[in-house]
Order: sequence, then structure tokens, then C-alpha cells
Amino acid sequence: MAELVPFAVPTGSDKTLLVWELSSGPTAEALQHSLFTVFSHFGLLYSVRVFPNAAVAGPGFYAVIKFYSARDAHRAQKACNQKQLFQKSPVKIRLGTQHKAVQHNALALNSSRCQELANYYFGFNGWSKRIIKVSCFSRKPCGQGEEECLSDFSFEEQEFTVPELD
Repeated sequence: MAELVPFAVPTGSDKTLLVWELSSGPTAEALQHSLFTVFSHFGLLYSVRVFPNAAVAGPGFYAVIKFYSARDAHRAQKACNQKQLFQKSPVKIRLGTQHKAVQHNALALNSSRCQELANYYFGFNGWSKRIIKVSCFSRKPCGQGEEECLSDFSFEEQEFTVPELD
């Protein structure tokens, strides 16, 4: 079954992974990089955030990872839970939980995040914020056979931009 991935900040608990029992050896930045590297193999990530454990939990870190796709988050949880991903001890991973009474309004993504999402799912790496007007073209024979090609092709690039939604 297909999954709808909206151009909005992911808010569903089914798109959020909680990762804990992360080693206290590396820095939070190093852990964030390692987590991003591992989990980006399962799908496009919205965010990877690493936090120090509370004092009562002992040394170490935990992380919150948000995917755009619930399916990708579920696959990552199943594949990586209780595995030694990049450290000597296994990590624990659970899908987020949320009480049904809590509802979030969907926040629009900024334009660079929209481009990133479109590039990932549509496979096109060249979206532009510019509007280009194409004009003055005609078809003529190219010389051999019945083929035709465009001639007198020109375009105007106008300075229209899409406003940022930050």
C-alpha cells in the first residue's frame, strides 16, 4: 500500500524513533553523525537529535530521530533494534508513542526542505525557485532525413523568487 508523505514537518509518533543506550565515549556530535549515516539508509530523515542521559540513568546518550515516512521509520526500528550499529554494545530502538488527546497542526516545510523531499522521492536533482519564460522557437529540418530540431531558441530568466517560509 502506498504511503502519503506530505510536504510538512513530520509530527506523527509513527515517524519518530527513540534510540537509547548510546555509548558515553563519543561526543554528541559524533553520535549524531553516526546515527544519521546508519538511519539515512532506510529513508529520508527530517532530524537527528542527541541528548545526554538524565543523571539517574547513568552516563551516555539517547536520540530522537524523525523520518518523513512512517514506513521507513518502522523498517529502521525492526532492522536496527538490539544491534551493534557503530558501538560495541547494542542499542535499543522504539517507535515513538503519543497520547491520542495530543494533536499537532501541520507546519509547512521551508523551501529547502521541500526541495530535499522532492529530490528524494521524485528522483530529480535540479528543482529551481526561478521562473524561466521560454519564447521564440520554431522547428526546421536538421539536414538529414525527416528529423526536425529547434532553432532560434532563446529564453528570458526573470527574477521571480519563491518566498522562504521559515
